[in-house]
This record gives sequence, C-alpha cells and structure tokens, in this order.
Amino acid sequence: MSETETAFQPNGRYQKFEVFNQLIGDANLLRAGDFGDSISVAHWRRNADVLTRYTDPDHHTISLYVNGGTGIQRKIGADPMSGGGPGRCCLMPAYLTSDWVVHGEVELFHLYIPHAAWERAVVEAFDIEPNAVEVPEKTFFLDPLIEQTVRQAMLPLDWNVPADRMAMSNAGQLLMGHMLRSYSTRRDLGFKVRGGLSPVIKRRVFDFVDANLDQPLTIEELAEVADLSAYHFARMFRKTVGEAPHKFVLRRRIERAMHMLRDDDTSVAEIALATGFSSQAHLTTRFNHFTGLTPAKYRNISR
Repeated sequence: MSETETAFQPNGRYQKFEVFNQLIGDANLLRAGDFGDSISVAHWRRNADVLTRYTDPDHHTISLYVNGGTGIQRKIGADPMSGGGPGRCCLMPAYLTSDWVVHGEVELFHLYIPHAAWERAVVEAFDIEPNAVEVPEKTFFLDPLIEQTVRQAMLPLDWNVPADRMAMSNAGQLLMGHMLRSYSTRRDLGFKVRGGLSPVIKRRVFDFVDANLDQPLTIEELAEVADLSAYHFARMFRKTVGEAPHKFVLRRRIERAMHMLRDDDTSVAEIALATGFSSQAHLTTRFNHFTGLTPAKYRNISR
C-alpha cells in the first residue's frame, strides 16, 4: 500500500491501546485487527521527525521494524539509544512510559497484549501469582522467531477473512508464549505440563469447527468450547491431534470444499464463502496448495 492510498479506518478494540492511539495521529495505519481476547495487531508506515511518548500503557507491545527505522532512537537520559533498522525488535512492557525520537521512514508491525491476557497466561504457564513475573524492556534486539513469525505467518495473511483469522490467532498465542519462555523474569520456573484433550472434548471441538467453517474462528473460541484457556488449549490440541489448531481448521475447510465440489453443483465462488474464504481466488490459492489442483480441475477429475 502506498502513502497515497486510502488509510485503514480503525474500529476495533486496538483503539483502546495507548501505543496505538499515540501513533494514529501521525502515522499511516495500513491495517489492524483483533484476534480473540488475547491479542490485537497493527501494521504501520511512518515518515516523520517527531518525539513520541507512550504514557503508562496498560498493555504489552511487541514491535518489529519491517523496513526502515535506522533514524529512530529510544530517549533514555542524556544519551539516546540508537540501533533500529529492519528486523530489529522492541519489547515495551505495560505501565512503562517511554520516549522515542523519530527521524525518517519506518514500517512497523505491532502486537498488543492486554495486561489481563498476560496475567492469565502467567498463571497457566507457571501456576504462580502474575505479579511475580515481569516483562523487561528490550530495545533494538534481534529475535529470529519473532521476525520469522511476523514476516511469514502474519503479514502475508488477509486479516479480515475467516480462513486466515485462525492462523493469526495461533501466531499471536505463539508469540505470547515466546515472551513467557524467553524474556520474562521467571524463566527459571518450569512450565506446567498438561496432557491432551479427552475424547469427549475433542469431539466437541471437532463438531463446533465443522458447524462453523464459514465463520472467523479463533483459538479463544475453540478453547471456550473445550472449557480451557487459549494458551493451554493450543498446546493440548497439538499434542492430541498432531497439528496446530489453525492447520486443522484450514484442512477441514478444504475438505468441506472438496466434498461440495464432488457432490453438488454449487459455484466455486459460493463454496468459497461457505467454507470461510474471502473469494474464489482465495479458495483457489489455498486449495491448490493443499491438493495440487484448482477447484475446477478437482471437480472435473472427481466426476
């Protein structure tokens, strides 16, 4: 998206986040989205010479410099900290005010984690009081997992279509778990070990997925069906089923499309909407990746 294109019009929960609200006045919001109760994300492009202050945010922020950012400095005392640039990450903890000197162009990806969601994850991971685990501030550091997850598993997706929202939800849970494992102040503690899903709960989740393939499912919704937290549901589901929830849901969408292509004369465009894809082209891309065939070719061969 170029600077001359129409800006994304925000209308989600992310508007309540301090970091988001400070940027919306002088940065170009390319897109944003909420993915369950645990995470929200925003994709920004900014070209400015300003001083930005994030005042006492009530959320954690994971930031990745997608492009640019070499002119940005973290203002700490008399000597600003430099070191920004493509691939660099920042962790901005909740309730920590920070000042940033911005010079030049930067493209940013932000993941916002509400403090309440973080506290739930702490309890589930370590079985201790949330205030015993803190997130330190980290500026201009490299983290291959964060960069790879954002560039390969989040930015390429269409955040508005049902078939991709589950993958976004799963990637967000992965990054929140990564924060716990790699950067929290209690990494010395062992993670609680849970078993897999019981057959009854697994069947309940499967039935819910099959009944809602046209809907924008998230990890949180499936976890609620299983009466588990999103954090533990994702881990238990993978242990039981052998694949991540978002991959399972995508496979069920494709299998439903295959069934409809074989057994009725519904148009490919209608099948796409019925299985949670934004368009016939979106279904065709995913279907071809999954089967090696286009939907039309599959229909001809199967008949």
